Amino acid sequence: MSTNVLTRRPAARSLLAENGSLAALVVLIVALSLMSGDFLTVTNLLNVGVQAAVTAILAFGSTFVIITGGIDLSVGAVAALSAMVLAWTAADTGLPWPVATVVALAVGVVCGLVNAVLIAYGKLPPFIATLAMLGVARGLALVVSQGSPIEMPEQVSHLGDTIGGYLPVPVLVMALMGVIAAVVLNRTYTGRAMYAIGGNEEAARLSGIAVGRQKLITYALSGVFAAVAGIVLASRLASAQPQAAAGYELDAIAAVVIGGASLSGGKGRALGTLVGALILAVLRNGLNLLSVSAFWQQVVIGVVIALAVLLDTLRRRGGR
Repeated sequence: MSTNVLTRRPAARSLLAENGSLAALVVLIVALSLMSGDFLTVTNLLNVGVQAAVTAILAFGSTFVIITGGIDLSVGAVAALSAMVLAWTAADTGLPWPVATVVALAVGVVCGLVNAVLIAYGKLPPFIATLAMLGVARGLALVVSQGSPIEMPEQVSHLGDTIGGYLPVPVLVMALMGVIAAVVLNRTYTGRAMYAIGGNEEAARLSGIAVGRQKLITYALSGVFAAVAGIVLASRLASAQPQAAAGYELDAIAAVVIGGASLSGGKGRALGTLVGALILAVLRNGLNLLSVSAFWQQVVIGVVIALAVLLDTLRRRGGR
């Protein structure tokens, strides 16, 4: 066997490992288009984009956290709380909608900072700290709303519309947040610090990275992205609901892992996360078109997540 063939094989394996989620998405699209004539239509594909938007935005924020070796279980509850604060401040206190939107984004930042303080300085495991925030944020959303939906300001509700009756605004917001996430990860000191902390936190500290401060920034970014996702979701529903985005944190984590990030930290890409969110949306959409029971859909999604984590484990073993 020639040397060229031997060198090409590791390169091919590396290429597949880096872009396996994209290849899986292409295969999934081809398979579903053959199984359902309604899948590969412009209307349905745009619908898939809308379905993926909220999960993808949440997942972009979760990508930051997972790259550092952490986890954020509170993003769904923070999304609901932020949207509820926006609707409540605009409807009950009379604040102009731009100010109410800023307040809602600030709520996401505060929730993220509280998580980071508990983790970086309180030394709580990320799982426990963010699980506690999940309960607090969901409870505050219920307190603010008294358990009832609140209508969103009309101007903000336009985020759930389409441009020219064709291009969904949530898809544009998803693309914008994806670009921001990619820039943060690839073009900023904070992004490089995230990878360093996830790769080896002690080595990052010894190299001069202020680990505590970078975790504050990381979890604050996760909170902001959660707030944006909550606003987009509430805009689609035309109202903020205290139980909105329940369970979305699991979809966000699944999208990050399916997209190639490692739960042990140090690895992840914004593009991979977007592909992971699209895989989940395409899979759900295709199963609906094929009239598969919602119960079995949960089974399929669970199997996909388990396979993604298994592949991540095998990749790390192969790397060692």
